[in-house]
This record gives sequence, structure tokens and C-alpha cells, in this order.
Amino acid sequence: MRTAKATAAALVAVPLALGGMAQQAQARAASPSPSGTFGPGCPAVSQKIDTVKDKVTEAAAAYPQLSQLVSAAVRARLNGTLDSKSHITVFAPSDQAFQKVTASQLTSLLKNQGQLKKVLTYHVVDKQITPDELSHGSFTTVEGSKLTTSGSGTDFKVNGKASIVCGNIKAANATIYVIDAVLQPPSS
Repeated sequence: MRTAKATAAALVAVPLALGGMAQQAQARAASPSPSGTFGPGCPAVSQKIDTVKDKVTEAAAAYPQLSQLVSAAVRARLNGTLDSKSHITVFAPSDQAFQKVTASQLTSLLKNQGQLKKVLTYHVVDKQITPDELSHGSFTTVEGSKLTTSGSGTDFKVNGKASIVCGNIKAANATIYVIDAVLQPPSS
């Protein structure tokens, strides 16, 4: 009798175990999006602990790697506008991204407030984008043009060119994704 019970228990346990393994394999294959900050550049981004309470400009200013972006936003007189919006997403070019722009292009951009505002608002979407939405995203920017995101797991691109080096940073009114290139809006 004991042998029969043991055999029956084994016959029930094997399919259950196999089903559990199939579910685990499926979960690994799905490559879920991250829930916290993610990306290869996050360790290099010195993080202020409580940016979640700061408006987006102050939160970005807490990261030394975003100093050129913050300076450009102030120069374009966008800091007040960005801070007054709620639930936005900023694809924030790092200082290294600005270094990839030629000196003459950067000088020209910084001298033309209208063009600077256009370029910077192309990096802002008027809704909070979660990591789950990055896989195949298409979003209208504050500038008015479309921006796309693609990728999976913790490896995402913006417009097929810029990589998200540190993503899902929270501010009081925004989600920030640090990127490694300055995006250019499509020509009108």
C-alpha cells in the first residue's frame, strides 16, 4: 500500500515539477522590464537619494552628469515650464552626449534660443513612460514630433541611435532616462 501511494505521489509530482520548470523558462524568455533604475551607466551616475521629491530641473541638477542639459534648459528658459508640468518623461542627454556634438554646432545651438528650445523639448514627452512601454514605443514629444523607443530587458534605444544608459530615475513630476546622444527633431 505504501509503495502504491509513493508511486501515485511521484506520478503527480513529476508533471507539476515539469509545469513549474516550463513556467520559469517562459518567465526568463519574456525578459521582463526593470522596475527600478537600470542601465550600464547607473553606477557612474552619482545619485541623490531623494530626487523623487524634487521637480525635474532640480532632480536633474542633482546629477553632475546632466549639468550641460540643466544649463541648456535654463538658457532656453525651459526650467520653469518643465517644472510646472506633471507626469512627464525626459530623455536626458548626459554631458558625454553633449561632447559628441561638434563645438561649432553646440555654439550655434546655444546662441539660437528658439532652436535650443526646439531641440530640448524634443527630449520631453508629456506623459510618464514606464520601462514596460519602451520595447516598441512611439511618443509625441512636447516639441510636436514623434520619438520612438525599442529594446528589451535593460537594453533600450531612442530613435534607434541613442542608448538609455541609466533609466527610470524618479522626480516629483517626471521620469528621467539618461541617454548617450543629443536627439535632433526631424526637419520641418
